[in-house]
Amino acid sequence: MNEKQELATFAGGCFWCMVKPFDEQPGILKVESGYTGGYKENPTYEEVCSNTTGHREAVQITFNPDVFSYERLLELYWQQIDPTDQSGQFGDQGDSYQTAIFYHNENQRLLAEQSKKKLAESGIFKDPIVTEIIEAGPFYPAEEYHQDYYKKHPERYKQYRIGSGRAGFIEKHWRDKA
Repeated sequence: MNEKQELATFAGGCFWCMVKPFDEQPGILKVESGYTGGYKENPTYEEVCSNTTGHREAVQITFNPDVFSYERLLELYWQQIDPTDQSGQFGDQGDSYQTAIFYHNENQRLLAEQSKKKLAESGIFKDPIVTEIIEAGPFYPAEEYHQDYYKKHPERYKQYRIGSGRAGFIEKHWRDKA
């Protein structure tokens, strides 16, 4: 049986923290950490972190839209980030940690714009929503040691989510709204 498949690509700061929330959902076929949005072909982690490639850390999600819609992916994405921080995310600052939704077709662009507007009007955040919506380009998978980091290093992953401030931020802003 062939499943319907689409791609979604999101930059949300450190990609380690962006895999697990999506990986645990029905209809999600694959979540891959990588780099996108820049101009250097096949960048390394060190190059991306040096902010010289134009790339952001991101996750590319292969999903079945009949099981888990793009709209639901967008809702889950917003609940993983601080969409008001244009300098990076939590403990990670710099261009490579800036948030963005990379759309793969016109429908995704329209849905992303609508969801951003809805979030801005919700009153959840007092500051403007600065997450960019950008046409998807080449996606370069990250090195193997970055893939499924939360599974390979559960204790370090947990410490990082808490220590970076991400876990507390998500709890504060989304506990009663998710």
